[in-house]
Parts: sequence; structure tokens; C-alpha cells
Amino acid sequence: MASSSMSSRGSGSWTAQQNKAFERALAVYDKDTPDRWANVARAVGGKTAEEVKRHYDLLVEDVKYIESGRVPFPNYRTTGGTTRGNLNNEQKRYSSLFIKK
Repeated sequence: MASSSMSSRGSGSWTAQQNKAFERALAVYDKDTPDRWANVARAVGGKTAEEVKRHYDLLVEDVKYIESGRVPFPNYRTTGGTTRGNLNNEQKRYSSLFIKK
């Protein structure tokens, strides 16, 4: 969802490592951090402050679509059965990263 819509909107290519670094950086540099986007860009590597801000904005938009029910949350399965019981916790975890501006 997030990754497919981002690539189709021209935000550029993001590797799995960059996305993981982006997630970690958002946890470290919250909305009150001076020069937040420059710090996040440095943590990600290979992206500008503008690119990481746009990546964030698109991710927030995708989360809103998921939470509004317009995009179904994936029903992931593991070899031990479904993870359906953990989906709400996963949604909450990601939602908490995107504090309203």
C-alpha cells in the first residue's frame, strides 16, 4: 500500500534499508526536533530533506486511507497460522508514528 502508492506518485525509489532507517529516524526525531527532516535525511542516507518529508507526507496519507477503511489492512499469514489478532496492535504502532502536525 504505502510503498506502491509512493512509487506511483514519483517519490523516487526507496530501498528496504532506507525505509527501515526512515522508520527508526522518525522514532528518534519527533515533530518538535529542530531540523527534523535534515536529520531524518542524514539517518536515511541518499535522500534530501525534501524527499524524506514527501515520503512522510505520502505515508501519512496512506495510513489515513487504511484507517478510514478505504484500503483494507492486509491479512498476513505465517506458518503458525494467521496474525490477524496482532493487526490492530500493528496499526496502532504505525499510527503512533504519525502524530498530527
